[in-house]
Amino acid sequence: MKHALRSLLSVACLLAAQPAFAQDWPTRPVRIVSPFAAGGTADILARMVADHLSSVFKQQFFVENRTGAGGAIGVQSVATSAPDGYNLVITNISMLVTVPVMNPKLVYHPTRDLTNLAYIAGAPVVITVNGPSGIKTVDQLVAFGRKLGKPLSYSSSGIGTNGHLLGESFGKLAKIDVVHIPYKGAAIGITDLIAGHINFGLPVLGSVASHLRSGALVPLAHSASTRVPEYPEVPTLNEVGYPELTTTTWFSLSGPANMPRPLAERINREIAAMVKKPDIEARIQRDGMISEVMSIDAFDKFIAAETARWAPVIEAAGLVTK
Repeated sequence: MKHALRSLLSVACLLAAQPAFAQDWPTRPVRIVSPFAAGGTADILARMVADHLSSVFKQQFFVENRTGAGGAIGVQSVATSAPDGYNLVITNISMLVTVPVMNPKLVYHPTRDLTNLAYIAGAPVVITVNGPSGIKTVDQLVAFGRKLGKPLSYSSSGIGTNGHLLGESFGKLAKIDVVHIPYKGAAIGITDLIAGHINFGLPVLGSVASHLRSGALVPLAHSASTRVPEYPEVPTLNEVGYPELTTTTWFSLSGPANMPRPLAERINREIAAMVKKPDIEARIQRDGMISEVMSIDAFDKFIAAETARWAPVIEAAGLVTK
């Protein structure tokens, strides 16, 4: 009885201390892990977050690139840290939805082992072909696929990525045969697409901006829910008859499980403030991304909805590791 009472008092003291802890944080530098190589979208967003939080809290927030295993190494390094707010990680749809579905034995669980703090921005995937193909619309690509006599090849930046899953879904909806050519990152796949070695690509819109401007690649449609301000001439997949393919490759900020709620909400509010800053918003849009503000609870529901949406696609494609 005395032991139980002491335990209850300890918990009560911890809960009472949480607001003060959140108010005092941070008193030392904070690490933000970017699980991908420097220069990519996740890394760019990590540095935006670090710069903003450093300015707001007058404390150093630094980015550590910790790559490997499709981001799992970086995520795991934070998931096993103390839930005190000094170790955060840039996460995305692959780390929180698709990879955990594909690999039930993953070293971390996307909700039990993490506090998913804030949605940052989503980058639409764009169906692209090379300029010499002469294809200008999605309907023309489908017609070409039906006449080709063999599956249309398409590229993505890896197995289980949004581009991969959209390609599989597009093939089924359009009633054409497609074959996936995964690449280790977007750059090599884009080079092969420009050279005509594959029929179409599904890169993130921002990653092919310069090639769209030069005419080396032609955008047919993208997966955002509305037209992107920087690319007003490119229709959405919804507009060309594929509403089921509306999605983005979204990025977020997470920390270890069991972070104090006041601290988690404080970080969430600052990310919401960051994406509304005119200079940050302009840069996000210039990179072909769309920001959105979500509360912690809304983001948790969003992750659950995304998992329910993509799990059947992943299973149908035979991507679940037994």
